[in-house]
Amino acid sequence: MKAVYIESYGDTNQLKYGDLPIPDIGPKDVLVEAYAASVNPVDWKIREGYLKERLPYPFPLILGWDVAGVVAKVGEKVEHFQVGDEVFSRPATERNGTYAEYVPVDERLLAKKPTNITFEEAAAVPLAGLTAWEALHEIANVSPGQKVLIHGGAGGVGIYAIQLAKVFGAYVATTASSANAAFVKSYGADEVIDYHTEAFEARLIDYDVVFDTIGGDVQAKSFQILKPSGMLVSIVSLPDAKQADKYGVRTGYFFLQPDGEKLARLGSLIEQGKLRPVVGAVFPLEQTAEAHLLSETHHARGKIVLSIREGR
Repeated sequence: MKAVYIESYGDTNQLKYGDLPIPDIGPKDVLVEAYAASVNPVDWKIREGYLKERLPYPFPLILGWDVAGVVAKVGEKVEHFQVGDEVFSRPATERNGTYAEYVPVDERLLAKKPTNITFEEAAAVPLAGLTAWEALHEIANVSPGQKVLIHGGAGGVGIYAIQLAKVFGAYVATTASSANAAFVKSYGADEVIDYHTEAFEARLIDYDVVFDTIGGDVQAKSFQILKPSGMLVSIVSLPDAKQADKYGVRTGYFFLQPDGEKLARLGSLIEQGKLRPVVGAVFPLEQTAEAHLLSETHHARGKIVLSIREGR
């Protein structure tokens, strides 16, 4: 099968496009004939070796942890999927990834692809959508009438977070460039702060939740806008406990755990028209290096998708 993989850590020159064996599957695995994958920052962070202590991989390593495609084969103990099903998934990080024509996935991490979107759109959902779901629904428990600030609203995770916060009934502010203001408003943002020209901490007050996708000074300043007992949730770094005590707020930090049932709930919202996939750019698999370079700018709008084979 064709795949993009690395044989050592490093820059985009380490990405190789070539042939690898079709992987074997276990009794509870499904072999997905991949039509599309997507690029996330974790992909190039793993490629560069930033996570090698936490996630020690053997080489060659196929990167990528979003996939959409068709079930090509099922293990003997698979119960809920059959050959021909259209599916999407955020597979386990501990296994080889999804920049390949065939991807083995534990059936617990798999969901039926929504019928009203393409494979490329479906591949843009799992990691980013599940991250936003876990942050806002499971950790922050966003509820109707609350005020939520989402940093980096035009990014891959941020654009799903805006939509889900609206589904949960919140008033949503987001930071974005002026060039992306209309874009994020089209996905539900009520208020947009141009981070180039305005300090969000001087404009916003008494917020219930801040979802931090940026880290650094942005995270540090976010404490200032929260009401007492409000919550700061980050996917970048653990918030400062002393600052949390000073402002009387709660904090959360997590590393996503994929789950097929949760992904199916996102799929249901997509089929209901309450959540829209956001594909910002599409590259063929052999141009994965260019896709990584775009992701590394931190200025991609929506999700970066890799087209692996023609969809149906």
